Amino acid sequence: MKLRADSVNDLQDLARKMLESSGDRRVFAFSGQMGAGKTTFIKALCKTLGVTDTTSSPTFALVNEYRTKNGEPVYHFDCYRLRKPEEAFDIGFEEYVNSGSYCFIEWPEMLGDLLPEDAVQVNISLEGEARIFELGDY
Repeated sequence: MKLRADSVNDLQDLARKMLESSGDRRVFAFSGQMGAGKTTFIKALCKTLGVTDTTSSPTFALVNEYRTKNGEPVYHFDCYRLRKPEEAFDIGFEEYVNSGSYCFIEWPEMLGDLLPEDAVQVNISLEGEARIFELGDY
């Protein structure tokens, strides 16, 4: 599946489409160059899910936990600062991705083979001012 956002105003609609098309899958791995819009799109996904907390990049904490209006957790990872995949175990990564809750992961390439097989791969690329979102299996 390929989606295009010509402006930030398109992100909410794209977030809804992506969540609807993903079925029961809850783990999403976001790849793309620095500044491609990973965190911005994850904010749109959180808003679509009804997250009431302020969302921001968990660059230094590695993971942020948000809550929806219904109290359901949503996890947002930024793995950019990991030096090796094993460091993810220190924050309980396996428990998060196996919890059944939504997990949005930036820089998944830093995790090696720790992602579940059913994770949704989201590659974000730039095309002029537009963002292209390509979804597939990890």
